Amino acid sequence: MSSLISGLHHITALSSNAQSNVDFYAGILGLRLVKKTINFDAPEVYHLYYGNEKGSPGTILTFFPYPGIATGRKGKGQLTVTSFSIPENALDYWMKRLDHFNIEYETPQERFDEAFIYFEDNEGLGLELVANKRDKRAGFTYGNIPLEYSIKGFHGITLSEEGYEKTAGLLLTHMDHTLVAEKGNRFRYVANENQSEYVDVLCNPDTLRGLPGAGTIHHVAFATKNDETQLRARERLLRNGFNVTPVLDRQYFHSVYFREPGGVLFEIATIPPGFAIDENPAHLGEALKLPPWEEENRSWIEAELTPLNLDISKFK
Repeated sequence: MSSLISGLHHITALSSNAQSNVDFYAGILGLRLVKKTINFDAPEVYHLYYGNEKGSPGTILTFFPYPGIATGRKGKGQLTVTSFSIPENALDYWMKRLDHFNIEYETPQERFDEAFIYFEDNEGLGLELVANKRDKRAGFTYGNIPLEYSIKGFHGITLSEEGYEKTAGLLLTHMDHTLVAEKGNRFRYVANENQSEYVDVLCNPDTLRGLPGAGTIHHVAFATKNDETQLRARERLLRNGFNVTPVLDRQYFHSVYFREPGGVLFEIATIPPGFAIDENPAHLGEALKLPPWEEENRSWIEAELTPLNLDISKFK
């Protein structure tokens, strides 16, 4: 029987300033802004999507930039680190680039035989760049970063938890993951159909519980093939006592949400229809795209949103 969960789909974080967010992720990190839309639950707020050239699942980091919201606190019950995959020989390039933009980072370390650096964005969001030779995905071929050094997509995520057993049980029993490594208080899982996007469960009982706000993760979405596999995954979770939302239309994918035992908000998102449904692939992220039900409110929404400068050439 094939797996219903095939890996990571996207990760969504909170920010307090849309322009500085674009500058950091599209400018400094060189990700492609693949969609500029709105928070469907708060249409006066942008929803910005960054990813690889095609906007592929497993590469998409998104933000709700609520103007002026307070900074959150990373802690247990949260996804605390988002790890990106870079080519094996790219760490020196990235350290020099972070130096150039006065971004502090920790000395390179090794974990499970892979070298990485940890740093934070301008609002404290925890990030890693992990150098490896296994990831065969292409980077952004015409972006700010030379292709031989560019980010390929997610390497994985770190969930900080009170304890690992219940979250591990969910991943292993109901979400098609396998334990592939462990060391100390870190347990690494991967979806059976995707051996390159890891879910690390970090057992941190002595840390403070995280608080939402700018610089923290709102939720993580796992990918499923289509609407049919999503419904099967939802029914499996419901049968096992999880409180799962009905299917919600997010325009570029369909979603269901639930809390994992440690408190992190999980989503299961379909791979289709994708980001090219309302925009030419060559021009992803250039125009403000609204769902059909909000088009009649476009004038009001555009008046509420601060215009963004998408020219990132100054960060080359």
